[in-house]
Amino acid sequence: MEESRCENCIVRQFNALRAMNKEELKAVSDSKVTKTVKKGEPLFEEGEKLGGVFCVRNGVSKLSKLSENGKDQIIKLATKGEVIGQRSVIAEESTNLSAVAVSDMEVCYIPKESITNTLHKNPNFTLEVLRHMAHDLKEADDVIVNISQKTVKQRIAEAFLYLQNFGLDDEGYFKVMLSREDISNVVGTATESAIRIISEFKKKDLIKASGKKLGIKDEKKLRDLAEGF
Repeated sequence: MEESRCENCIVRQFNALRAMNKEELKAVSDSKVTKTVKKGEPLFEEGEKLGGVFCVRNGVSKLSKLSENGKDQIIKLATKGEVIGQRSVIAEESTNLSAVAVSDMEVCYIPKESITNTLHKNPNFTLEVLRHMAHDLKEADDVIVNISQKTVKQRIAEAFLYLQNFGLDDEGYFKVMLSREDISNVVGTATESAIRIISEFKKKDLIKASGKKLGIKDEKKLRDLAEGF
């Protein structure tokens, strides 16, 4: 299909592939494999050696690290246009994180040769990759600061504001449906604490809930809470 060719793919505008020239894009397109990943399935596990990177065409993946007490810490959510696994491939190291689909996904698997060959030849592509990796580092820094300096309530308020970025359904609920355990793993707390605080937020009319679906009711108050006012 023509639209599944990298040259014609809209999502590449969101990642470093936009800096590739036509010949490089054609080489990537000829070598990639498009896969469907069902909700709950892993793209890769922590400690794996990756033979390539994943470009997200549709859906959302959680990137997490297992702590010593056996609890997942979710570092970020990766959505349409993001490339997953590039640090591991470029550094030639085992993956530092696991990637699991939180919704049904469509991803393109690009063998590492297509990436590394272009890194050697195209300085614009190298610069774009560096920019994206620097952004990931900044996000990881923010996670560390939030966990060490903000209260659990502040972090849960921030998590709700963060989930809003991934879109809302017709009723104003988050399109990304994270379980209460996932939310506790985003903020680095016990699931019971997350459930208690979400319930408290609902009683105060800061958020709304319908079964597993969650949404924001009073964004200003939630933002003030997240910022410590």
